[in-house]
Amino acid sequence: MLQAQARPVHLYMEANPNPNSLKFVANFMLVEDGVSFDYPDAESADNSPLAQELFNFAAVKRVFIASNFVTVTKDEAVEWAEIQTIIRDHIKQYLEVCKKAVQASFDKDPLFDESDSEVVKKIKGILDEYIRPAVEQDGGAIVFHSFQDGVVKVLLQGSCSGCPSSTVTLKAGIENLLTRMLPEVKEVQAEGV
Repeated sequence: MLQAQARPVHLYMEANPNPNSLKFVANFMLVEDGVSFDYPDAESADNSPLAQELFNFAAVKRVFIASNFVTVTKDEAVEWAEIQTIIRDHIKQYLEVCKKAVQASFDKDPLFDESDSEVVKKIKGILDEYIRPAVEQDGGAIVFHSFQDGVVKVLLQGSCSGCPSSTVTLKAGIENLLTRMLPEVKEVQAEGV
């Protein structure tokens, strides 16, 4: 009789600029590259059994899943030393039994829309090519929200949400790059912060 074998899961932790977030990196992709899922609370995690389970820990305040990692944001009153091993072990055990981190599928590319203007397509392209990889290294994401009257609005997700350095990243990094590359862009603002 054959027995189901557990998937070999190697999971390591990475700190990031947000002291309340920790990035748990797996040795394989959890979701499609370029796609991310941000869960600011348990109610929003209806398509992620993993996020739902993580919210069962009282210290967990936000869960973000992208490419090959899960970023967990904790309650400020709790120290990482108290919970990081428990969280890591839970994610590892969850993934070992080959459960999906997110139950989602897409009929079309979720990042690009055919009805976008040429400027919006360029903005999304720059965000995807230049900014997404750097921000994902820190356990977060910055997602295009809108463009109107020279103002690009983005959503801060994962470790970027509530991060003390996100304003500097937004203005000195993203705004500087977009205004240099696209004369139509005058300013970048974070939406829903």
